[in-house]
Amino acid sequence: MTFTLTVSDEVRALAPGFTHVAIEAYDLVNGPSTEESSALLDEAARRLAERLAGRAPHEDPHMAAWREVYTAFGARPSRTRNSAEALAKRALSDAGLPRINLLVDLYNAISVAHLIPVGGEDIDRIQGGMRLVRATGEEDFVTVAGGEDVVEHPDAGEVVWRDDAGVTCRRWNWRQGPRTRLTEETVSGVFLLETLAPMPVAAAESAAAELAELLEKFSPGAGVRVHPPLSAGTPA
Repeated sequence: MTFTLTVSDEVRALAPGFTHVAIEAYDLVNGPSTEESSALLDEAARRLAERLAGRAPHEDPHMAAWREVYTAFGARPSRTRNSAEALAKRALSDAGLPRINLLVDLYNAISVAHLIPVGGEDIDRIQGGMRLVRATGEEDFVTVAGGEDVVEHPDAGEVVWRDDAGVTCRRWNWRQGPRTRLTEETVSGVFLLETLAPMPVAAAESAAAELAELLEKFSPGAGVRVHPPLSAGTPA
């Protein structure tokens, strides 16, 4: 079955400067974080500090654009930060970046180094295609609290990623659900790099190429395909 990914007209109208680049990868090898993946995260934090040159992450024009879009659909961007800004704050803190597993480390390193929200989903756990939509408020988002599954519902109008079973990521790229996340058993994944103007489309393509190269390096023999960038004005 061919994996599909679409963006609704409502989201396109909300964020006309939105562009995303998807990478499909099969026959991946995942596992615990390694010294090499840890070093990539440290290097990403160094690149971020150099890029920001003393500024806070939210002062970067790309992060400022995400804050504007979050505000437009009713989120509080200082409280629910986009994934890149949240990671950047951790990278610059004494705690540093978390080590999750090999594949997550790779895409987190790219997200921090380029200051681009990047997500990864297990294709084998996605039911139907993935869709970026504005929620009705009735969709299910299954998360975990206190070791137990808990069903939440997004706010009406909230931008969410979803599949046929429910929401996979709330507030665009703020909080991913556990159902489709990349685990050490993952062998097939889709990685999504999301940008807004004023970040050039070429910057997203460069970050995607770097991530694809890392996936091929750490999973020799994997089938990795980088899709052409899709902007808000391009049919998905």
